[in-house]
Amino acid sequence: MTGGERTLVVVLFSVVVAITLAITTWAGRRRQGTPEEFYAGGRLFSPAENGFAIAGDYMSAASFLGVAGLIALHGYDGMVYSVGFLVAWLLVLLLAAELVRNCGRFTLADVLVTRLRERPVRVATGTSSVVVSVLYLVAQMVGAGTLVALLLGGSSGEVRTWTVVGVGALMVVYVSCGGMRATTWIQIVKACLLMAGALGLTVLVLLRFDGDPAALLSGAAEGSGHAEDFLGPGLLFGESVASRLDFISLGIALVLGTAGLPHILARFYTVPTARAARRSVVWAIGLIGSFYLMTIVLGFGAAALLGSETVRADNAAGNTAVPLLAQHLGGGAGTTGGAALFAVVAAVAFATILAVVAGITLASSAAIAHDLYASFSRRRRRGTGGRGHDGGLAAGGFESDAEGVRGSGREVAVARIAAVGIGAVAIGLGLLAQNLNVAFLVGLAFAVAASANLPVLLYTLFWRRFTTRGALWSVYGGLLPAVALVVLSPVVSGDAAAIFPGVDFALFPLQNPGIVSIPLGFLAGWLGTVTDRAGADVHRHAETEVRSLTGAGAA
Repeated sequence: MTGGERTLVVVLFSVVVAITLAITTWAGRRRQGTPEEFYAGGRLFSPAENGFAIAGDYMSAASFLGVAGLIALHGYDGMVYSVGFLVAWLLVLLLAAELVRNCGRFTLADVLVTRLRERPVRVATGTSSVVVSVLYLVAQMVGAGTLVALLLGGSSGEVRTWTVVGVGALMVVYVSCGGMRATTWIQIVKACLLMAGALGLTVLVLLRFDGDPAALLSGAAEGSGHAEDFLGPGLLFGESVASRLDFISLGIALVLGTAGLPHILARFYTVPTARAARRSVVWAIGLIGSFYLMTIVLGFGAAALLGSETVRADNAAGNTAVPLLAQHLGGGAGTTGGAALFAVVAAVAFATILAVVAGITLASSAAIAHDLYASFSRRRRRGTGGRGHDGGLAAGGFESDAEGVRGSGREVAVARIAAVGIGAVAIGLGLLAQNLNVAFLVGLAFAVAASANLPVLLYTLFWRRFTTRGALWSVYGGLLPAVALVVLSPVVSGDAAAIFPGVDFALFPLQNPGIVSIPLGFLAGWLGTVTDRAGADVHRHAETEVRSLTGAGAA
């Protein structure tokens, strides 16, 4: 890019950052001192607003950059991400949205402790939520580094490094100063920008082929260098047994993982009723479904108009396919139209990254403060008249209103500090994983979420005999194998694109652990329950069932 084109890019990026900081400043002026305001925005958002925010939270850099890039490089096989990401929302709509809103307050653990022992369950689910959130954040950091490096310095490692650090710093500011209110409005603005940008590019691609999808697919097959094989399975997930198992593993993880993502579950608490939560999901499905149909067009359009090898030469993982396609549609490199469209799309992608990292950081800081910190602080107060492990008053003690207010204020302060720590960890891991495709990285986060969070959530809501031991075994029995299998997979070592390409300790042949770790999570929960002599508290299960279905007693 020329100096003038880079100036245009920097100006648009600055406008995006300025808008998001202005939203944060506006939201920060409102009262943020209570957990309900900080974590849930006062539960004042309408279904349409929350639906746009859910879509904004979900349509991440993995969707806009990674999925289109995978389709541009691998054709049919890349579409599994688009299909999996969309189908997952049917599970959320049918099994999670209303029930989670009725049973919980701010986090996944709030749902579980309605019928299980509080402290151990909060520690387990808080830990798993932080792990999932960090993995998801790494994908966004990689996307940000790749995008800005392309715009300002080619493949410069220094540009990527400072970009990852800058995005990390911004996400800490958004969460610490604005809480859920700022995060939600940033996501709404981002969703509108992303839908408009994707729609504009989709129309331009289809116009190049006279609105004929068959011509688009034929052009993509020719431009890919693989002819008709590009339109059939096998390029990404080959003919070997391991490749086929990887395909199945990824599909399972994408479909089941959404219902276990902490930042998605947190969105159901920002509306006043369970009915509003369900309507929010309907709004989100409409937006998300439309968007993923457009990513398919953009991926095949990049293959047809640019060629798969051109995309791969610029970024081996395909993360820059959409910005390069925009430049081509605007007139090509060196033209004013190409530079302008390139800059606009890049700015939209950057806004996407900023919004998503804010939502994930808020969810992970809530898990640390509301689940981990609050559990231990309640335990310390137990002997001096604080609240007991089930949230009730400890024997012989009481907690004054003033003590409750001070406790809430301390929890919000801890959440703000936790955001800084989460940001630092995400920055470090983002610098290590710069050569991996962002959609692929998100697939790993989905696998961990489906292994650790989904089994315990479904068992709690639907299995009468489920016990606290079963919950702990379910969380740790899914989380630990999932993380261990990722560490021992070709993602981390033994491959040229791995995080540590110079060493090889890849004992697990698959890149996605879901096909093994997800059944282990369910199996561990069942085994822990049937071997628990204490048995389940059927009365608390009955109360939880009534509350989940009717909303009686919901916050």
